[in-house]
Amino acid sequence: MQEKPAARPALLLENITAMATKRQKIVNETLTALVPMLPLDEAIIVREMVSRKHLRSLPAQKAVWLCLIAYIRHVHTDYDALLDEGYDRDSARHFVLDGINDVLQGWHGSRFLVMDDEALDVEIPVKSADQSAG
Repeated sequence: MQEKPAARPALLLENITAMATKRQKIVNETLTALVPMLPLDEAIIVREMVSRKHLRSLPAQKAVWLCLIAYIRHVHTDYDALLDEGYDRDSARHFVLDGINDVLQGWHGSRFLVMDDEALDVEIPVKSADQSAG
């Protein structure tokens, strides 16, 4: 009986790449479905956020929503200024809820944030740890 040859590293790498490509495809499709008018430069940032190591265990659709909301909260609202003024996170998030939804509406969003959405409670930095250190 002849032994099977060991799997070649190139084939294993192709399988890993195929899996990453499938997730990336889901990320792109989800982002487009959620906010079809999201500017390209901002879409690139949200995609980078979704690809961070600590978010890879989440389903792609959930990671996209969480990152999109975190991105809008930090970049398009007064959230950080409210924290700097001494507001606690829950209060600051309450005050920026309508602003987040305004941005989603401007990008023709198909989903909007509500008070009990878990995305309101998740903190995802817009800049990666590498970018923050530099």
